[in-house]
Formats: sequence, C-alpha cells, structure tokens
Amino acid sequence: MSATTSSAPTGGLATAMAHAQRLLEVDPRLAAEQARAILEAVPRHAGATLLLATALRLAEEVDAALRTIDPLARAFPAAPEIQLEHGLTLAARGHDRAAAAAFKRSLAADAQNTEAWRGLAEVLRRLGDDEGAEAARDRQIKGGVRDPLLMNAAAAMIDEKLAEAETILRGLLATRPDEPAALRMLAETLSRQGRYPDAEVLLARCVEIAPGFAGARHNLATVLYRQNKNAEALAEIETLTAKDERHPGYANLRAAILARLGEYQKAIAIYERVLVDYPNQPKGWMSYGHALKTVGRQADSVAAYRQALALLPTMGEAWWSLANLKTVKFTDADLEAMAAALASEDLPEDDRLHLHYALGKAFEDAGRWDEAFARYAEGAAIRRKQLAYDPEENAADAARTKAVFTPAFVAARAGQGCPAPDPIFVVGLPRSGSTLVEQILASHSMVEGTMELPDLIVMARRLGGKTANRADSIYPEVLADLSPEALKALGEEFLERTRVQRKTDRPFFIDKMPNNFAHAGLIHLILPNAKIIDARRHPLGCCFSGFKQHFARGQGFTYDLTDIGRYYADYVGLMAHFDAVLPGRVHRVIYEALIEDPEREIRALLDHCGLPFEAACLSPHENDRAVRTASSEQVRRPIFKDAVEHWQKFESHLDPLKQALGPVLDAYPNAPVI
Repeated sequence: MSATTSSAPTGGLATAMAHAQRLLEVDPRLAAEQARAILEAVPRHAGATLLLATALRLAEEVDAALRTIDPLARAFPAAPEIQLEHGLTLAARGHDRAAAAAFKRSLAADAQNTEAWRGLAEVLRRLGDDEGAEAARDRQIKGGVRDPLLMNAAAAMIDEKLAEAETILRGLLATRPDEPAALRMLAETLSRQGRYPDAEVLLARCVEIAPGFAGARHNLATVLYRQNKNAEALAEIETLTAKDERHPGYANLRAAILARLGEYQKAIAIYERVLVDYPNQPKGWMSYGHALKTVGRQADSVAAYRQALALLPTMGEAWWSLANLKTVKFTDADLEAMAAALASEDLPEDDRLHLHYALGKAFEDAGRWDEAFARYAEGAAIRRKQLAYDPEENAADAARTKAVFTPAFVAARAGQGCPAPDPIFVVGLPRSGSTLVEQILASHSMVEGTMELPDLIVMARRLGGKTANRADSIYPEVLADLSPEALKALGEEFLERTRVQRKTDRPFFIDKMPNNFAHAGLIHLILPNAKIIDARRHPLGCCFSGFKQHFARGQGFTYDLTDIGRYYADYVGLMAHFDAVLPGRVHRVIYEALIEDPEREIRALLDHCGLPFEAACLSPHENDRAVRTASSEQVRRPIFKDAVEHWQKFESHLDPLKQALGPVLDAYPNAPVI
C-alpha cells in the first residue's frame, strides 16, 4: 500500500496523521473529522481513508465505515492493515463469512497479525467452526507472546517486580481487553500476590474468549483449588484431562483436587499411573506418599517418600514427611544425609526449614532434647519470617467477637438459623487431641468423618468483605444486620458447600477445622442445632506440640513461642465468653481426662451429641477411615498416655511460652477468673 495516491507535502501530512491517530484512541468522532480534513487536502489518501474507516467503526457508524473501507479493500487486496479493518467492519455488521475471508487475506500477507487471528477466531466461532476457531485462537496466543509489552511484563515478573508487570499489563489490556496472553499473564501476577479472586475473574474471561487455551485453563483450575473451590477446579481440570489424560501437570492437579474432595483411591490411582510414565519425578512420589499416608498405608507411604529422596536427597519436605508420620525412626545414615543436605550451597529456604524440623524429630526420638529444641527453633524462625502473622490482630478479633455476642444479642436471635442438626464441629487448637475426638465420633455408626473443612472460614471472610486487612473487615459486626432469612440461608449454604465431602448416608458429619472456635458464635446463629466440641489440652503440651510442627498451610501463630502462648490465651478467653453467654452450648473434652478415663469421657461426649453409646467408639484405632491431619498415624494406635507430659522434656526452653500464657497456665483446665 502506498502512502498516498496524490502529491502533497509530507511534513504537515505526517503531523496531521499522527494527530488523527492519537484522537482515535480518545475520541473516534474527532478522529473521523481529522481524517476527513486530511482527505480534503489529499484526496484518496489510503492511510487517511483507512483511519476514517476505523474511526467510523469505533464510533459505531458501521454502515458508513463499510462504505469507506469496501473500495479500499478491493484496491489493496494484499495490504494486511486494510484487510484487517475490512474484516473487523464486516464482522461488526454481522457479515461473518465475508469477514472471515478478509481476515484470511490479512493473514496471508502477515501471518503474525494477532488481531487478525483474534477476529478470525471470533467469526469462525459464530459460524460454528469450533475447530477452526480454536486453531485461530492458538495462533493469536502464540503470536501475542512476542508482543514487546508482554515481553517487558514477563521480564518484570522474572525479576519479581510484580507491581511493574501489573502496570504494563493493565495498560495493554486497556487497549486490547480481550488479549488472552495478557489476561493470563496478569492473572499470574495477581496470583503470585495471593489475589486469587481477582486472578480467577481474569482467567475465567480468558478461557471464555479462548476455550482451547490450555495453559489458562490449567491456571484457572489451580487458582480455584487454592481458594478451596474444589468442585469447580475439578470441572476445569477434567476438561483438560479429557484431551490429554497423560499430561503430568494436569494429572497431578486432578489427583490433588480429588484427595481434597475425599476421593483418595481415585487420587492414588492417578499418581500410580503418572509415576509409571514419569518415574523420576520426586514431587510426584512425595504427593503419592501423602495420599497413601492418609488412607493408612504407612509402609507404602514410607517407600514413596524414600523414593522421592533417592531422586532428590535435598528435598526437605520429603524428610519432614517421614518425620511427620510420628512413627518412623531415623537411622544414623538418615542423619548424615540430612546434615549433608543442609550443607548444600543455594539450598532453598523451604527445604532448609523442613530439614531443621525433621532433624528436630530425629534428635527428639534419640532423647537429645536440647539439640531437638534448637532444630525446631531454627525451622520455626525461618517460617516465622515468611509470614505476616500479627498477634495484636488476633487479640483484636477476639475482643470484637466478645463485644458482638452479648446475652441480649444472642437472646434476640433465638430460634433463628437453619434447624438441621447434621454438623458436629470439633474446634480448639492444632495438636490438642482434636483428631482423636474426631476419630472417636467417626467410629459411631451415625457419624461420618470428613476433614478440616475451610467452608465456614471462607463464608466468614466473605461476610467481612474479603478485605486484605483484617481491621477493615466488617465481620463479626455485620452479623447484627442479618435477617432471620439470611441466617437460615447461611446455614443451608454451609450444608450445601460441604455436601461434596459426605460419602455416606450417615445423618451426622464432622467438620474438624480447629480454627472454627473463633466462629462459634456464627455457628450458633446459622446452625443452632449443630454440636460444638472444644478439644483442649494442657497449654504447655498443646502449644509446644504446635511449635514443633510444621503445618502445610495456615496456623501462622505456631512459629513463635510467645505468639502461640498469646493465641492460646485468646482462645481460652473467647471460649469462656461463649460459655457465659451460651451456657452448655459447647462441650469441652479435656485431653488428659480423656486419656485417663476414656469410657467416661466418651460416654459424656456421645451424650452431648445425642448419640447412643456404641462400643466401637472405645476403639477408634480400629477405624480405617482416611485421616489427613498430622496425627493420622497416632490415632491408628490404641489410646495412649505417652504424650501427656512429654513437653516436660523441653520445659527449660519454654519460659517465653509460660509468660505469654499468663494466668491461663495456672488455671488449666479451667479459664482464669477475670
């Protein structure tokens, strides 16, 4: 295409064209006026005619745009920019077949024109040619990654300059809002910042535009999984595995989702198939080991963890996974291997902290108490630096909850909520004996054990406005504004959200998320007939056991003795408040009393739950259900007293914990009188 079809001074023309081009981005109607002015001075100027057609289309004067671009397209059949605009205008007018032909002419001249591929994909989709549309969208995506702006954003992401990458990508999407590669990249930038809901919106839009964009759909499934939207995540990943069942990334994520949904045998089968195809994948072996541990196949899980370490001896999480079985004793060779791994140059921090925890367990088993504590403290210190946990926020949350749940507030809402009695909430602190309580209840013929369900916490966060800063949340104060209908709907929502975890027709099920103690008031309002069991253990035993445990996620208060002591004290104070405003609503199981006289405590527990006594509850270790918590192997042994006073071996190191606990320590098992 020549610049002009008549002679004219080029300097003034270039300035006028540049001005018109700038106007096109902010006011297409003014751009059209400028283009007409140029055409008055330089009739039949191809560039000005193209610009006029574009301006008219953007101003939604499509018929005028088509009259302008048609003759130009006939005159320049091999000009990619003109054929692209012709295609866009024809598509806007609804002439999809003609538009497809124009886009193809544009691409014949310039196969890298991503906008032409995008336009072709859209019209082919409307014409019912899904295969052709998907192929065109693939070409658009592949071409888009070579965009200089995307390359700059990618470089910023590599350098962890996420704010810079976000700015570049948002600028690009302001002009090209349907660019799949940019949408996916921005979603990844947000996901790295933990902004999963925003990333989900972008990825959902991306796969709507480009259904065949496998990378974006994989990202969407991952983001949904990270938000515990497991059913939705499964649907997305199964779309991918239906086309590529043997893709290891898809298969591993599908197995992880299935495990979270309680479909452990399906997950194990997937891991086994993947490991046949990809036997040198250490993380795959470790994930396989996790699944085997959950269903009680301890020997097999040990073998899987050992295979992971044979492939990658510095893999700290695999060493910790062996230690976390609680029943594996490390050999001298294991100790040497872990020490060698710690001495490795450039060892990632996550591997380092896991190795410290694993060595702590090894030294503890050997009775080397001081060395064990030192290792636990090393691992905890690394993890604490990675977290933004603030004990003041937790104390403030507890105070706000007490202020909301007054006797008058509770009395005014009596009889409201969903009356279903199905859930039994087992709450408390991690390592308090809650898994044992769960296993006892799940051994009853009328009760189904599930796992630590995140749903109540997710609902509370939503009620609070999903704010990043907890101080900005309107929860729990927002509960005062909820109508009886809203409270009932929330209870019904909880039952519906958790239904996917129920695999039997037993009338009752357990939610063992320990942190739900903070939401005991919410439970009472939305599910007044649900049972709440508070599993409590001696503060030094419970807190130190939590301190020496590396949790897969959450529990940020456990990585400092002062933090965990304050958290325990806040928990005791909050539960004492609920005891006062809701007498008898919460049943407390004291771990030491349960160990001392199991039958007496189990009968009382069952009575509170309205369940008839069953002898199977006295032998919870015989229950072969899947158990996902750190106590999974311990609850498969008969009830034992070994751990009751084990913390005393480390008492010389626990002064910060004692000081943080304050009067709570001396008052145990009661709450201090305030």
